[in-house]
Amino acid sequence: MTITTTRLTAAAGICAAVAGAIFIGVQIGHPDMDTTSITTTEVVFRNSLKILMAALALAGITGMYLSQVRRNGSLGLIGYLVLATGYLLIMSTTFATAYVLPSIAGTDPSYVKDVIAAATGGTPTGDIGVLGTAIQVQGLTYLAGGLVFGIALYRAGVLARWAAALLAVGTVATLALSVLPESFNRPFAVPTGVALIGLGISLWRDQRRSTAPATTTTSPARQHAVR
Repeated sequence: MTITTTRLTAAAGICAAVAGAIFIGVQIGHPDMDTTSITTTEVVFRNSLKILMAALALAGITGMYLSQVRRNGSLGLIGYLVLATGYLLIMSTTFATAYVLPSIAGTDPSYVKDVIAAATGGTPTGDIGVLGTAIQVQGLTYLAGGLVFGIALYRAGVLARWAAALLAVGTVATLALSVLPESFNRPFAVPTGVALIGLGISLWRDQRRSTAPATTTTSPARQHAVR
């Protein structure tokens, strides 16, 4: 199989759609996070899927941006870079949650509890170091990047506009979680997941259309001349 930019971009669309499906799937039946549940195989598995989701989403938004660089303009570039930073930080902090915190939950439960509080929108009582800053920057870049990139995609008008609008609205809507109970954390991830699925499928279809062979018609006079 010949590797082309069109096929790579179509693959990016698939990555985005899978990322959205994973993002929704890991929220279903997610147990409450505490110093006990974080050490379970189930939570480690879910966090591993979140790392995969962030990597796939990063590949997906890269394809979305590169497929329409001129239409996205400066706003698209800014939105892409900020959102990409958010997903990179999600990968990093989730890696710590999945593979570092379980190993110290028994020896330093207060630190683990504080990290979980920071990650779920709460306020840690102790100092969690640079991880606290990373979580804060992660939240800001994810929200701002999702809003700006969603607006840029909507303005470009190439991919599904409903999905671009949902990406912008869905990420900003998570601001409400600061005043809502923790039980709302999981449902609020669904709109963004649906947006990634919609944008991914739209990108894949757009690239499929661009590679479809063009059909040409020959006029009767030309057909007679050929004969």
